[in-house]
Amino acid sequence: MEEKKLKLVEKVLRKILDSLRIKANFKFEENQGAVFVNIETPTPGILIGYHGRTLAALQRILSLIVYRHLKEWLKIVIDVGGYRQKREEALKKMALSAAQKVKFFGQEQELPPMPSAERRIIHLFLIEDPEVTTESRGEGKERRVIIKPKK
Repeated sequence: MEEKKLKLVEKVLRKILDSLRIKANFKFEENQGAVFVNIETPTPGILIGYHGRTLAALQRILSLIVYRHLKEWLKIVIDVGGYRQKREEALKKMALSAAQKVKFFGQEQELPPMPSAERRIIHLFLIEDPEVTTESRGEGKERRVIIKPKK
């Protein structure tokens, strides 16, 4: 990826964080055409927000501003203090627990509403399980994963 694009991402992110008066350091990593930004700050909760909503909003805003400057989409993924990895592990544990209940009781299990990226993690995690299948139901913020026995 061009150095110019990375510098732009860094400049815009720095400006956003400075505007919010958040002291932070960040590291950039490129992988498969995407820019991964890991932010370290003494106040991670402010950037993560409730169930990662603030983090998702920050990522969306950064992506839109960078798009406005470059006139092309750049996939940007922001993580704060390893939150995304921890959340992914928690989602996999939740999915595994629900899948075990489905296998034991033979009845579908409904997970709480979650964003599409989190639903995708669960669908991909359980795709290889020969005894259960997954689907998403609901609309908007109420969309959730349903785990049910394979017929």
